[in-house]
Amino acid sequence: MLRLRSSVPDHQADDFGALLRDLEGVRRVVRQAETEAPGGSFVFVADVEPAVADRLIEAIAELGLEGDDYVLSKIEVVAPQHRHRHGEDGIEGFAWVEVMGQARANSRPLARYLALINVSAVIAALGVITSSSILIVGAMAVSPDLLPICATAVGIVGGRYGLAQRAFTTLVLGLGLVVVTAMVLSALLKWTGFLPDHFAVEQSSLSTLAKTDYSTVLIALAAGVAAMLSFETRASAAVGVAISVTTIPASAYLGVALGGGGIEHALGAAVVLAINVSLLIVSASLTLAVQRWLPNRSGAPI
Repeated sequence: MLRLRSSVPDHQADDFGALLRDLEGVRRVVRQAETEAPGGSFVFVADVEPAVADRLIEAIAELGLEGDDYVLSKIEVVAPQHRHRHGEDGIEGFAWVEVMGQARANSRPLARYLALINVSAVIAALGVITSSSILIVGAMAVSPDLLPICATAVGIVGGRYGLAQRAFTTLVLGLGLVVVTAMVLSALLKWTGFLPDHFAVEQSSLSTLAKTDYSTVLIALAAGVAAMLSFETRASAAVGVAISVTTIPASAYLGVALGGGGIEHALGAAVVLAINVSLLIVSASLTLAVQRWLPNRSGAPI
């Protein structure tokens, strides 16, 4: 469920109220005078079904209201159980405006994103060096790379190519940081003697990270679907581990190969990484496109 709160000038209040009352999927409309506003204005509060959020935003823009005049936020509904209508028989409508807002928020290389992905790089590099699957899983849990992947897909499907380019740049920057961090860490460990001079990355039991086969393609495609679905439902923290299995380990393996030994195996890891990232974006984009353009006709209760 979405909650609309808007401030409307006096001369547009009647038209705005009529818009909310006539738009199916907008309920519990409340109008009250905003006493502190100069010239007189009214505050409207309403509950909005996700399926009609995009049409509501378009209608508000047609009335000439500015983006600063209203706020559309997501609220969690505990009870009673209800149906989000989409079309005649559907449920749980698709709110494109909400997904686009999340994509914009996650398309930039924020300090927290860079810090988390750098931490995941250290953990993953040590996992490759020590052949520890547990550390690799831990690195995947920390990594936030799911967010720019999905933001890139949202930009592509929505035709916002500036957004897609910015998000993809953030993704490349993050994965590049993983490679550099893993390379520097393994080089330092080798220089200080903690890593034997004869160490080669292919000795790790995780050497399959540099090999491509049919499972590489299938895993990346499936992960892209899961990535987009979790991005829409804000479950990215839980699903991020599954997504990062296609990115963080290969990036760390590439960095360890460059800095610790076994540089001839770096190309294989780079190929795996490129394939995985490409298929993740393709699969996530297709998933979003299907959701956006095909109505949900299941009719089952939530």
